[in-house]
Amino acid sequence: MTGPLSGVSILDMSRLAPGPYATMLLADLGAEVTVVGGGRAGLPLDAVSRGKRFISLDLKSTAGQQALHRLAAESDVFVESFRPGVAARLGAGYDDLRGIRPDLIYCSLTGYGQDGPMRNAAGHDINYLAMSGMLAMLGPTDGPPSIPLNLVADFAGGSLVAAMAIVAALFERTRSGAGQYLDVAMVDGAVSLMSMHRQMWGTSAAPSRGESVLAGAAPFYRCYETSDGRYMAVGALEPQFFAALWSTLGLGAVPPQYPRTAWPRIAADLTAVFASRTRAEWTEVFAGVDACVSPVLDPDEVSADSHIRYRHSFTYDSAAPAIPRLSRTPVRAGATDRTDQTEAVLSGAGMTAEQISAAHDTTEPTGLTGWPDM
Repeated sequence: MTGPLSGVSILDMSRLAPGPYATMLLADLGAEVTVVGGGRAGLPLDAVSRGKRFISLDLKSTAGQQALHRLAAESDVFVESFRPGVAARLGAGYDDLRGIRPDLIYCSLTGYGQDGPMRNAAGHDINYLAMSGMLAMLGPTDGPPSIPLNLVADFAGGSLVAAMAIVAALFERTRSGAGQYLDVAMVDGAVSLMSMHRQMWGTSAAPSRGESVLAGAAPFYRCYETSDGRYMAVGALEPQFFAALWSTLGLGAVPPQYPRTAWPRIAADLTAVFASRTRAEWTEVFAGVDACVSPVLDPDEVSADSHIRYRHSFTYDSAAPAIPRLSRTPVRAGATDRTDQTEAVLSGAGMTAEQISAAHDTTEPTGLTGWPDM
C-alpha cells in the first residue's frame, strides 16, 4: 500500500534540522526525497534523514548546476533554507528553477523570511521565540526565560508549517496546474503559535512570566517532585479533574480551585504529598484515574513506555516516530541510508557517465561544495 504522497518528487537543499525534518515527514507520507548535500554521515541529523536518498554536487561548477537543473525539471517540490539570495547564487533560485519546471512548488524555510529589515539576520530557535513574545512568557517569575530546546520555532513554527504549506500547494496545483513560491519564516510561525494567548489577553496587558495559569502559576498545572527525585506532571485544569486529583491524593475536602488566594496553600499541599512517594508509586496510583496526571519520562524511557509501545510510535528504532496515522494510506518510516547515491540518481535522470563525473562532488561523503556559511 502506497502513501498519500506517492509519486511526489522532492529535491531538498535545506540544512540543519527544520528543513530536513519537514521533508522527512513528507518522505514518511510517501514522497521521494532526494537530498543535495547534507554533511557527513553519522551526525545527529541522521535522525531526520530516514526514507531519503543523498547525492553530492559541486555547485561551484557549471556541470554541477546543470545536474541540479536536470533534477529540478523532474521534481514537484524544491526546498531550501539559506538566507535570501543565497540559493540564486548557486543557480537554484526560484526564477532559475521555475523557468525549467513552471509548476514547481518552491519552499524557502528561513528564520526571518524573504523580506523585512531582518531578512539577512542570523538566528536560531531562541531568537525567533524572543522576537515572537513567546520566550518572555516561559519560565519562573523569579528567573530568566526558560528555553524549550529548539522544539517550538524550529519544528512547530518551521518544519510543520513548511510541510503543511507544501501539501496545500500540491493540492492547489491539482486544480490550477500552477506552481508557486512558499515563504516560510520561523518567526512567523512562532508569532502564529502565540495567537490564542494574545486573543485571551485581549486588550489587557499580558501577564508577567510565570504568572499565567498555563505557565506554572496555577498549582494544578505544574510538575511536582517525588520522593526519588523524579517528577509527576499535573494538568488538572478543569474542575472535575482537579476534584479527582484531590480525592485520589486523599487530601480531604476539595478547596476552591481558581481563587489565586488559595493557590499557595494548594501548592504546599500538593508539594508535600507528591514528595511522600516515588514516581513509580504515583504512576500506579493514578493509573486509570481521570485527573490529567502523568509521570515525567526521561528521553531514554519513552520508547519503553507501555502506551508508546502499544501505539508503535517508534519504528526501525528511529529517534523520530512516524506520524500522522492514516487508516487507508498509512505512513512508512523508511530506513536511514546516507550513502552517496549520486551516480544512480543522475544516471536515472538521463545523464552520461562523463556528465556525472563533472558534476559529482567526491571530496566529502554526501557533501556539497560551494555552500556559503549560513
